[in-house]
Amino acid sequence: MAHDLIAGIAADRLTAFAAREARRYAAARPKAKAALAKGADAFLDGVPLHWMKDWPMPHLPLVAKAKGARITDIDGFEIDDFCLGDTGSMFGHSPEPVARAIRHQATRGLTYMLPTEDALAAGRLLQEVFGPFRWQVATTATDANRFAIRVARAITGRPKIIVFNGCYHGTVDDAMVELEDGKTKNRQGLMGQVADLTLGATCVEFNDLAAVEAALQTGEIAAILTEPVMTNSCMVLPNAGFHDGLRTLSRRYGALLIIDETHTISSGLGGYCGVHSLSPDIFVVGKCVAGGMPTAVWGLSDDTARRYGAANAARAPGHSGMGTTLSANPMQFACLRATLSQVMTAKNYAHMEKLAERLSAGLTATITRHGAPWHVVRVGARVEFICAPGPLRNGTEAGLAHQPQLEAALHTALLNRGSLIAPFHNMMLVSPKTRKRQVDRLITAFDEVLTELFA
Repeated sequence: MAHDLIAGIAADRLTAFAAREARRYAAARPKAKAALAKGADAFLDGVPLHWMKDWPMPHLPLVAKAKGARITDIDGFEIDDFCLGDTGSMFGHSPEPVARAIRHQATRGLTYMLPTEDALAAGRLLQEVFGPFRWQVATTATDANRFAIRVARAITGRPKIIVFNGCYHGTVDDAMVELEDGKTKNRQGLMGQVADLTLGATCVEFNDLAAVEAALQTGEIAAILTEPVMTNSCMVLPNAGFHDGLRTLSRRYGALLIIDETHTISSGLGGYCGVHSLSPDIFVVGKCVAGGMPTAVWGLSDDTARRYGAANAARAPGHSGMGTTLSANPMQFACLRATLSQVMTAKNYAHMEKLAERLSAGLTATITRHGAPWHVVRVGARVEFICAPGPLRNGTEAGLAHQPQLEAALHTALLNRGSLIAPFHNMMLVSPKTRKRQVDRLITAFDEVLTELFA
């Protein structure tokens, strides 16, 4: 019966499969289980970062080391890593140029609140790779987006930003809204949030230019904040003309366009904006931009920088509310310089895209062969299988496409077969260090799992 199916799989079959895979995982990792039992109680909820609780396994593995596209855990398992720190290590774990830069800088000081020659070189490289923006350095993309929003409000004198339902911009408060019955509301599940976030944000659906224009017509909108592709749920691609529409509408109504490339840096050299010739007023990217060193950058177009300068000059003396003491430290600049000049290269992106296409094609062929009502989406080096028909058009559809019970079983089963994918969704990344045999192992594991689930 239809009500006994989950994404085309018999519910009782899925339940039995998930239980067996969980037992297999737990039995294979006694050292991690014992170590966690002894040492994890020092952390709230037993984890140093609560997102780690989103991994679906019976307990976490403990990493002994990671290099390139491989992780070794303390139980001795060699794991093909397609999660790569959920993009934080998209260029592989400890790229050698970055490791050398860290070793070189480590004995020369970790933070000064003063620039270095690496900083000047990194600034030039940022312009070469991402475009002629005027740059600032932050520690996380959350911080960078927060500062970008402040700049937009200061320049325009307007209070609100447009964000898209189901968007991802880190944990910046202004983006923590959602649509409910067509109205903007604080997102469900927010902890300790007492402010009414709708005073500073309007939420609309991705790919809905009419809704964007209706919000802009209120005269309240300082900026549109968007990812080029929705990535924090099941991936949603932009409709043809969507980004051109955002650019046209933002200029027509005097709002800034902020594009957050923190996940879509997978698109190719220069990110999605570079590959598709987009022209934001403010550009944001974080995660892997410094090879895994916690770093984000945000850049202003020349006109935006000029307007920001005028607003900054006119403000009363006092704290601007932007910047943190440890941001723009010399270690970040050393890693930025190494990554931008030696790791984030056209050659590496070509390798990543070639293998990502192989992965996408292999997963798609497997899904087709088993008759699964699923689909695959790829954005450069980023690939995702979605356990629902596609394509998806907006955040509401992306949220409904999730199958948490099924996805948890799939993630554990793939890890049991030697491949790690991202815990929050079904995302896989290909790094410059990923090899064809690793991609083929993942495709084979995926086929093995679907063979059992759809038998």
